[in-house]
Amino acid sequence: MSDAELTPPVGPDDHAVGPEDAPVTLVEYGDYQCPYCGEAYLTVQQVQHELGSRLRFVFRNFPLRNAHPFAEGAAEAAEAAGAQGKFWEMHDTLYENQRALGADDLVGYAEAIGLDVERFADDLEAGTYGPRVRGDFRSGVRSGVNGTPTFFVNGRRYDGPWSDAAAFARALRDVAVAEPRR
Repeated sequence: MSDAELTPPVGPDDHAVGPEDAPVTLVEYGDYQCPYCGEAYLTVQQVQHELGSRLRFVFRNFPLRNAHPFAEGAAEAAEAAGAQGKFWEMHDTLYENQRALGADDLVGYAEAIGLDVERFADDLEAGTYGPRVRGDFRSGVRSGVNGTPTFFVNGRRYDGPWSDAAAFARALRDVAVAEPRR
């Protein structure tokens, strides 16, 4: 664990899954086009399965626009889906289709998960959720994020290995015991 702290802490506007009072809160700053984030997506799913109700997972957008030209649009698509109550469905769909994140692909995913496609397309066209995505990005910068994925565990940056789900879950349990949630 590093000394870097999550700024701001997890709040009601964050996209979270799992009990609010879980002993471990894992926050990921991620980019939907980043291949390492795609790998982390699978690891986090395994960790969620292993820890169950002992884990709350939070996702914040950190699109690396210079390296991944479709990442910001994908992040806005996730937020637009979130406005219709389907953030996690879109989040999962985007990671499962990282090589197809163009505008037409996003609209197709919106239709597949049952969104109001016209509203979704209008939101993307208007850039309605751009400020939200940029706000997540700025919070990442304030928290010391300089690449993706970056994880925070109970409010502190986690710099350990994460690609082995069983080892990552053990590390999260150890952190929960040594450093309870703040």
